[in-house]
Amino acid sequence: MNDLLEFFDTILWSTILIYLLFGSGIYLTFRLGFIQFRRFGHLFSPSLFKRNADPRGTSPWRVLCLSMASRMGTGNLTGVIIAIALGGPGAIFWMWIITLFSMATALIENTLAQIYKGTSARNKFRGGPADYMEKGLGMRWMGILFSFLMVISCGFIFSALQANSIAQASLHLLHVPPLTTACILAALVALLIFGGIRAVTWLSKWMIPLMAIAWLLLAVWVIGHHVEKLPQVFALIFKSAFGLQEAASGALAYGVTQAITQGMQRGAFASEAGVGSSPNVAAMAAVSHPAASGFNQMLAVFIDTVVICTATALIILTSGALDIPGAPTGIRLLRLAIDPTLPEWSSVILAMLVCAFAFTSIAGNYVYAENNLSFVHSAAPVKLLIFRLLVIAMVFGGCLMELQMLWKLADIFMALMAILNLTALLLLSGIAVKVVKDHERQRRMGKIPVFNPDHFPELRGQLEPGVWDKTSSPR
Repeated sequence: MNDLLEFFDTILWSTILIYLLFGSGIYLTFRLGFIQFRRFGHLFSPSLFKRNADPRGTSPWRVLCLSMASRMGTGNLTGVIIAIALGGPGAIFWMWIITLFSMATALIENTLAQIYKGTSARNKFRGGPADYMEKGLGMRWMGILFSFLMVISCGFIFSALQANSIAQASLHLLHVPPLTTACILAALVALLIFGGIRAVTWLSKWMIPLMAIAWLLLAVWVIGHHVEKLPQVFALIFKSAFGLQEAASGALAYGVTQAITQGMQRGAFASEAGVGSSPNVAAMAAVSHPAASGFNQMLAVFIDTVVICTATALIILTSGALDIPGAPTGIRLLRLAIDPTLPEWSSVILAMLVCAFAFTSIAGNYVYAENNLSFVHSAAPVKLLIFRLLVIAMVFGGCLMELQMLWKLADIFMALMAILNLTALLLLSGIAVKVVKDHERQRRMGKIPVFNPDHFPELRGQLEPGVWDKTSSPR
């Protein structure tokens, strides 16, 4: 079974998805006139974080934090280490490249989520790729298939993987038995998800900024102790990216291929741009123009991958931990890199950060799963209860499992979601690009952009009545 999953994983990622993700990013970048570079400063504009007066929506700041919650998992830590181990330091360069182009993809998919959003049974905004597949393309079957993949992957597989990361970190860093971790974590997850999406949103609003700042401070502390190595490390990243390190040994082609594959796969996993996950929360935002959510999520992609993942890479590469004979992998390698600068506290600090990253990721993934569950069928209380209990059971079991097969399943499900989502967003990219350009036009005129669906006749009959009729300016 593992061999079969390995085969599908290799086919999807090495020969299909890398080219589809990268190609889509390049194509949309050209169509948008390199907007991620032209409007980079706009990503930090306070206007993007102002909500309009519509009570059905969530503030853009909370939505940004909620989308970051699922992105900032242990993949930002151990995933980067795996990419460097398999692809060499050059993998980091290719991670940067795909991330910069994927920012255009993030802009389009999250703008589409806002355009085609609807309202839930509680009269709150909701939406995502399944909705723009149904309303924009008229393909409900495609939306149902995407929702099924999202519920299984985010609700169960990713939750188990993140729970296992917490259990492993607790065992290796704090010597806490996995069963103890499983009981405590299952109880915490139960408290959170039974509080509903509002509780998850509230948690992410506070934890995500604290986690990001804490990790960056730790990175600055560790890198500061080896600051003289920084020029050498950056030179190594660029040389390895183009095989200059491997050329002398005759392994040029293999080295470059591994660097590109591992770097782009890590960039795709970390940023989630094009996979179709972040649009599920971007649709919840109360904004006056759909493109505002798109720009908001472009910032999330940049912070998560270029900032957080790069910090992890520099901790590893400047510390020289990889060069130690018999060096461990994963979390233990991170501890080895950090320990000389924080000899008495490295285990505790690293364990706290890993648990925080993984826990918020479980929370964010749960929101994605519940949103897609409600697309397929209006979630009756009993069905929602069963779903939540299954999620808690997967979290508990994930702490105790050997997860090699689940990792492969996660890769495959993520690839399938990305293929469906990229197909839909490319087919709908025409209207999304027009809406983004409308946002830019209004800003050039000195206005606060406000979306008027009457200016886009191709949307007639596709939008949910009342969603955009009451659009107002930000407050």
